[in-house]
Order: sequence, then C-alpha cells, then structure tokens
Amino acid sequence: MSEFGITAFGAYVPRLRIDRAIIADAHKWAVPGLKGQAKGSRAFASWDEDAITMAVEAARDALGDGGASRITAVRLASTNLPYADLQNAAIVAGALDVPPNAATSDSTGSQRAGTSALLQALQGGGTSLVIGSDNPSAKPASTQELSFGAGAAAFLVGSDRIVARLIGAASVTSVFVDHFRAAHAESDYNWEERWVRDEGYGKIVPAGVKAALADAQLSIGDIQHFVMPSYLRGSADAVAKKLRFEGEVANALDAGIGYAGAAQALLMLAATLEKAQPGDRILLVGFGQGVDVLVFQVTDAIAQAKPARGVAGSIAEGVATDSYLRMLSFDGGLDMEWGMRSEKSGKTALTEQFRSAGQLESFNAGQCGACATVQFPQLQYCVKCHAPSAGFEQISLRDASAKVLTSTADWLSYHPAPPLYVGFVQFDNGARMLMEMVDIGRDGIAAGQPLRMVYRIKEKDRQRGYNRYFWKSTPLLAA
Repeated sequence: MSEFGITAFGAYVPRLRIDRAIIADAHKWAVPGLKGQAKGSRAFASWDEDAITMAVEAARDALGDGGASRITAVRLASTNLPYADLQNAAIVAGALDVPPNAATSDSTGSQRAGTSALLQALQGGGTSLVIGSDNPSAKPASTQELSFGAGAAAFLVGSDRIVARLIGAASVTSVFVDHFRAAHAESDYNWEERWVRDEGYGKIVPAGVKAALADAQLSIGDIQHFVMPSYLRGSADAVAKKLRFEGEVANALDAGIGYAGAAQALLMLAATLEKAQPGDRILLVGFGQGVDVLVFQVTDAIAQAKPARGVAGSIAEGVATDSYLRMLSFDGGLDMEWGMRSEKSGKTALTEQFRSAGQLESFNAGQCGACATVQFPQLQYCVKCHAPSAGFEQISLRDASAKVLTSTADWLSYHPAPPLYVGFVQFDNGARMLMEMVDIGRDGIAAGQPLRMVYRIKEKDRQRGYNRYFWKSTPLLAA
C-alpha cells in the first residue's frame, strides 16, 4: 500500500454544448446514418480555450482556497497541447502561481497519458498537481465528431489528508494501434471497431487488471467502481462482463461532455470520487498502447474533499448553442472571412511578457503600502498618492470577488465570437479595470452581476503559431 494518494480533486468542462442531433442534421445530405448515433449533447471549447486554459480552471477547482504554495511538481497530460517545443505545464504553473522551484512536465503521445502521469506522481514524493486536459478534434461527419468532447480534471497527490489511497497498480505496454495521429495531422485515423474491442480492450485490459489486483491483494469482487474510458460505446460494460465484475461501471460522461481524450479517465475518476463512500474501492483503467490500472481505496476524508464545481457542477453550467458552424469555427475547421479588421498583427513582445509575468500570468495587482489603493496594471507610482511602486504588496485578482460596473457589446471590432463584450469590472478589494467578458448568454450581462476570473487565450498569432494568454471575466453561475 502506497503512502501517497489523492488529497484533492477538481474538474472543468467548457460551458458550450451542442446537441449531437444538430451535428448529424448538418451532414444528413452525405452521411444520413449518423442520425442513429446522435443522442444527447457534447461539450466543445470556445475559440479562447485549449488544453492549457482548461487545465488552469480544473486545477483551481482542485486547489480551492488552499493555494499552490505547497506544490512541488506539476504534470500536464494531453494529446492536444498547443506547443510542441515550449513546455505547456510551465504556462499552467505560472497562471496558478506555483513556486518557481517546482518541477514541471508534459505527458503526451497516448490516450493513457493522464493515468500514466497520475501513477508516476503517486509513486513519487512531495505534493504533485496532476492535470489531464484535452480537446480532441475530429473530421466533420465522422462518428468521432459526435462522440468527442472536451474537459479537464486535476488531482493533488500527497500524503496529508488522503481521500483516495493507491493500494495497487500495474502497467502493460503493447504496441496495439487502435488509432493514431501523425505529428502534423489534425485528426485521428481509426481502425475497425470490432477488432479494437476484441483484441484491444478484450485482451489487454483484463491482463492489466489481473496484475493490479494481485498487487493490491484483492479480487474483482472487492471492487465497487470500475472506471474505464473508451470512445467506443459499450466497451467498458463488455470488459466488466468479461471480468465478472458486479459493481458499478462508471458513467462514461457521454451526456453533456463526450470523450475528452487523455483527460477522460481522470474526468471519470473525479466524477466517481464525487459520489464515492468511505471504504469504496475504485479500479481505474487507462488504455493506449498498453494499459495502466490503478486501484484506490476511498477514506473517511472524502466527505470534506468535494470540489466547489467538480464534474457535476461543470455539467450543470452548460450553455446550449444551436450553431454547428460556431463549433466548427471555434475548432479551426472553418476559415471564415472576418474582414480587414482581423488582419492586424498579433505578434507578442516576449521581452515585455517576461518582465510583466507577475501581472499577466498570476494576475497580480499592486496594493500601495502608503494608501492601500489596489491597482492594475501596476505603474511606477501609485495612481492615488504617487508613492513609488517599490512599496506595493502583490495581491492576486484571480480569486477576488468582483461584479459588473459597466458593459457593452461591440459588433464592430473583430472578435472570433461576436459580439465582443467589454466593460469595467469592480473588485471588492477596490481594484477596477476594463476587461473582456466571455461566455455571455443571449440575454447579455447586467450591471451588478457577480463575476469570476478565468484564464483564457487573449489573442492568437496565427502567423507565428503563438497564443497570448490573459485573464478574462465571466458570469458567476451556481455550481
């Protein structure tokens, strides 16, 4: 039995939802058979969301009010990271204000990247933050376009107040190619489904489960929850039947989320923990060129570990859209004509970005040591009493309470999701700033409405392939 386990967890799912029937209807002229699979809705990311921004939001949900000062390592797992040669986990760590001496690493290249990162953290030391975040892309009119989704789940791993202890694990490596995506391809190439079910899930997973149960000194009858993600419907039930498992097969999160790639196993684990009881044992499977199998036992601390939002809260926050073209545009599958105003250069001054990292990444405002005025951006002198900025105390606005002071919907400026909502945001600590407002419904946004801050893409430099990230405001919804 490991001395380490999960001490906290959280999740994030983009608010945007689309009924699968709308997607199927758009393709009925060419692939009418999709209609039979078009049940329920799926999540999709807005134009300013990616694996990095979703990871930040899931991590904030897991951290709660505890902050990131105790974290010694950050592991980010995804198969759709925005950068191939720029560490994505480091950007996440900066946004969370993780100590600079913490180790950071990206885990990618497989659908089991999330479970592999979690297992490595559990077998290591210190307090690690493990995040699975993914937004898989599919070709239009494919079954994957219907089944895929987006989301992120985050886990704090350590030895203090464990809510789910690792009691057994095993890994099996096998170059079994059920699908693949070349380095510069935009979507996967998938093999025949029956072969994947029979030769992949049906043979590789049971071997890994047997080894993990032996490591935990348990039998399949000692397990209450079986968690196995798959983009093929019914696969988990088929494997559970083959294992003679009689407990609960975890919800595949088809309704409201969809299959979120390397994040799916961790999302399903988070959803299972949200309803697990002390003493329950959970068997988690991660499949992809082999299998990871982790066995957890839930502790009494689970009652105090429920996240503020979690998977259930994220699903409840969904906002429906009836526009398939909107989803296609946000995913980069539709190159629309936005006019000359969209042609401005998006080049980022990397020197200034580095110098202002505290403000741009961690969203730090300065509180004047002489008059206590909170101000953003931070200038050389206080805007009220003109005291030098050397005496400013750094105060993050990430989690500060705020509300709408004024707002406007701008249909003239270029914006990938028109209209562009901007307005003055009034923070309870006295700070006031002009901000972009996102995820606004059809009814707009009213003065006085509560807001929370979210980490998003501020601008995409498509010419150079670089995203500039910053904080935006969004309506505060009840989880």
